[in-house]
Amino acid sequence: MTTSLARPLPTAATAGPRRRGLLPVLLAATFMTSLDFFIVNVAIPSLQTELRAGPSAVQWVVAGFGLALAAGLVLAGRLGDRFGRRNAFALGTALFTLASAGCGLAQSAGVLIAARVLQGLGAALTGPQVLAILRTGFTGPAQAKAFGAYAMTMGVGAVLGQLIGGLLIQANLFGLGWRTVFLINLPIGLAVLALVRRCVPESRAPGRGGLDLPGTVLVTTAVTALVLPLIQGRAQGWPLWTWACLIGSAALLAVFGLHQTRLATDPVVDPRLFRDRGFTLGAAAQLVFFLGQASFFLVLAVYLQQGRGLSALGSGLLFVSIGAGYLASSTVAPRLSERLGRQAIALGALVLAAGLGLLAGTAGQLGQGDSSWWLAPGLFVDGLGMGLVMGPLTTRVLAAVRPELAGSAAGVVSTLQQVGNALGVALLGNLFYGALPHGFAGAFAGSMLVLVALEVALALLVQALPKGGGRRG
Repeated sequence: MTTSLARPLPTAATAGPRRRGLLPVLLAATFMTSLDFFIVNVAIPSLQTELRAGPSAVQWVVAGFGLALAAGLVLAGRLGDRFGRRNAFALGTALFTLASAGCGLAQSAGVLIAARVLQGLGAALTGPQVLAILRTGFTGPAQAKAFGAYAMTMGVGAVLGQLIGGLLIQANLFGLGWRTVFLINLPIGLAVLALVRRCVPESRAPGRGGLDLPGTVLVTTAVTALVLPLIQGRAQGWPLWTWACLIGSAALLAVFGLHQTRLATDPVVDPRLFRDRGFTLGAAAQLVFFLGQASFFLVLAVYLQQGRGLSALGSGLLFVSIGAGYLASSTVAPRLSERLGRQAIALGALVLAAGLGLLAGTAGQLGQGDSSWWLAPGLFVDGLGMGLVMGPLTTRVLAAVRPELAGSAAGVVSTLQQVGNALGVALLGNLFYGALPHGFAGAFAGSMLVLVALEVALALLVQALPKGGGRRG
């Protein structure tokens, strides 16, 4: 291991007063973007009516954000390395905040979709910088706690998004209705921008030349060709163009890999990352984990609202069961990971599997007149497992990466998270909707059992990670 060329940022223990706000500022931006990814689903029926948006436009309100986010992550990581992570973080936050105002003020579906794409680009620019700054700004136990707080923030944004959205729409503040789910980002974003220069020190990684434009075009096109059919394919019945995109994406990724290893002088994705077995296997584990995240929330929301007849607010209240478990386990996850190393992640995956199995069994027993709160214990256990996996897994993947590679690594990890989400929704969504003719309960229970198998696979994959990261392997 060579000596780092990038000077680490102050740790939590040694940072001066002007740096003590580092973690809150980063987490505020993380919460804002995570919340926005999920909260929009609650607003769709209202905005569809007010803007007279058709089914295709509604799909793009969601898909435009996800596609822009996934396509921009790898490049965003390298932009932070080259031009300063604080600069990129601030620019991404400003773009996201401005786009949120555009969403909240949109008078047509077209304007809303364009603003959502800009939101996705802003989130793409912000996300890898947060991971890279956490990697370089904290060391030892402080780093594990910082990643634990990051994972907790991501989870809370995801779990409570539907509840917060339901409350905002029901409150109908100033008569704004659905628009408040976007306008809520403005005070958060402006506060982050006011504090970023004071609280976030600048860091960058040395480069050997300019940005690798051919590599940038190749990876952006490849990710777009992969994620677009995954987002749109199920709703459109998997037409020919979706399969052509998936095949084309594989070919482009192969060309991109060849370019990065043979031709690029300053590659977008540094090949040195994949010479480390811990990073490669950890990145694969991230992909497997996120295959079951967005897909779980999608299937659960549809089952609760369409299958069990709950309102958006009612289902959001039930989601609090997941949040309670998530918060409880997230607080102890860093210490548990320090003691158990990789086995803490495996334990979390098995707890997740237990929660999903409990949900499958409960759904199969519930009658239409029974209370949906019987699902709460399974949701709580599921939240416990999520909290035990997300923070320690991210910490393990990025902790061993050299600081000068932090931006590139963060871009890769963030991209795999989004690809995993999109692929999981496509696969589990097909299974769930395909089983609906036999009833919501059976379709939901079958989907949960598929996710159980996925979590068991994650626990087994974790065994291949290098030992370390704790007193026991």
